Amino acid sequence: MVLVCKKVAVIGAGSWGSILANILVMNGNKVCIWSRRKKQVDELNNQHTNHHYLSDFTYDRRLIASEDMAKVLEDASTVLFAVPTKAMRSVAADVATILKEKKLKPVIVHASKGLELRTHKRISEIISEEIAAENRKGIVALSGPSHAEEVAKKDITLVTAASEDLTSAKNVQKLFMNNYFRVYTNTDIIGVELGAAFKNIIALGAGALHGLGYGDDAKAALMTRGLAEIARLGIALGADPLTFIGLSGVGDLIVTCTSIHSRNWRAGNQLGQGEALQDVITNMGMVIEGLSTTKAAYELAAQEKIEMPITTAIYQVLYENKDIRQAISDLMQREGRSE
Repeated sequence: MVLVCKKVAVIGAGSWGSILANILVMNGNKVCIWSRRKKQVDELNNQHTNHHYLSDFTYDRRLIASEDMAKVLEDASTVLFAVPTKAMRSVAADVATILKEKKLKPVIVHASKGLELRTHKRISEIISEEIAAENRKGIVALSGPSHAEEVAKKDITLVTAASEDLTSAKNVQKLFMNNYFRVYTNTDIIGVELGAAFKNIIALGAGALHGLGYGDDAKAALMTRGLAEIARLGIALGADPLTFIGLSGVGDLIVTCTSIHSRNWRAGNQLGQGEALQDVITNMGMVIEGLSTTKAAYELAAQEKIEMPITTAIYQVLYENKDIRQAISDLMQREGRSE
């Protein structure tokens, strides 16, 4: 069997990447998905399942998986990245080599949510550095309040396709839209990417509050003041303030801070119940983007001289071994001020 993708190449076969690939197939596109793991490729091709990520879901039989990135990328007019932030640069570099060799120029889409450690760069910035302009059209961020587990059940989901190139954003909108997955366009890719990354920090805090036994008042307070922090730093970095009251801002914040499907919420919940951070990481078995994003945001806030007390408190718990209850107490006893 020759594994050739003629329309959309999906790079990354985790829960989100594989479900987005399934949407694309069901929408009538030819889709090939890449994974570096042969066992996962074989399972997707033969059993049409992906049990490590979505244990009770059967994928469309037309979805083809392959370990061969060159075959996955061949003839692709769109390339969707769905890999963890820490892997984005190296994977994008591999894709860039193939695109150059094959003289391809696809639209590049990414569905990842995070910031690169050390450089603090957004995903689209990483991609633009690794994939030359002559080998790509627009770069689009696909983001919003969405869990693979719910999209798999065809629950109603609304997301944003953000790009400085509105034509590319509209093309991505058309690829994904159907009767349960609705896509809006946005030209503020800075705000969309920052909102998607920073909300994971607040989700860690929301989970911790739940694990500690706090109620709805505390969670609402955290989300509201957390959004204020996200917006302050985002605006300082060039985002449109209105983006943070949209799907990739408050929308994504709500779903990530309230859902058991959120890895960041689950990680925070376990920390609140007294689990050691390393045990939480080990037991999760999947990337917890909020951990590295907390460090990046803390460093960016210092660089931009932006006050982010909640982010600072979570950073201190994660990286300075501060007691969670003491961190909460210190936040509550800060000097009073106007909203």
